[in-house]
Amino acid sequence: MNVLVEISKVNDGNMLVKKDSTNIEVKSNRASFLAKHGIEINQTTLVNIDYDGENYLRYYEVSDGHKGNGMLFDDIVAADALVTKSPNHALFLPIADCVGAAIYDPIKQILMLSHLGRHSLEQNGGYESIKYLVNFYGCEPNNLKVWLTPAPGPDVYPMYKFNDRSIKSVVFQQLQSAGIIEENITDNPSDTSKDYDYFSYSEFLKGNRQENGRYAIVTMMKE
Repeated sequence: MNVLVEISKVNDGNMLVKKDSTNIEVKSNRASFLAKHGIEINQTTLVNIDYDGENYLRYYEVSDGHKGNGMLFDDIVAADALVTKSPNHALFLPIADCVGAAIYDPIKQILMLSHLGRHSLEQNGGYESIKYLVNFYGCEPNNLKVWLTPAPGPDVYPMYKFNDRSIKSVVFQQLQSAGIIEENITDNPSDTSKDYDYFSYSEFLKGNRQENGRYAIVTMMKE
């Protein structure tokens, strides 16, 4: 089994309109981006982020019956991470200024896509994502491989509750505290506040970007 991890760029188009996840233009952008990597939109499930409530550690397993949820229609619960044990079932996460983490166990053949944003990380979301896989699926942390999306740097997006460190440094610390080996982490080091290949919500709010867009990470186990 191989695992696919791909990250879209601005030229792939906007991957989310808030409150309208199946916007016609967004669906077209998603379908085109996925097709470039041999994925069909109807075999893909959206990690549907919302900020209602106080729990940002909502993790769920999805099955083939969830394919297309959030991508073709809105029938999907809010989640901070999704897990699949099924090959050829893609997980898709649009990103504003947070970090997306694809987490793969090549021994157990389990795949998680976790949203590690400010709210999640303040609840130790990097650590808790790994512990969820350990507690519910028997994964060994030193077997897990992780891929991270780009993120803004600390000068424009400081993590105030972590002594103004960068969001990426907090992610690394929490993953490693859960037992992830550093060499098993593949990082995209681009700074989205400076790299115009990626959307940045914080830069849009400052007037430095014309479009309030989202890029995305998609991951899938391929037979």
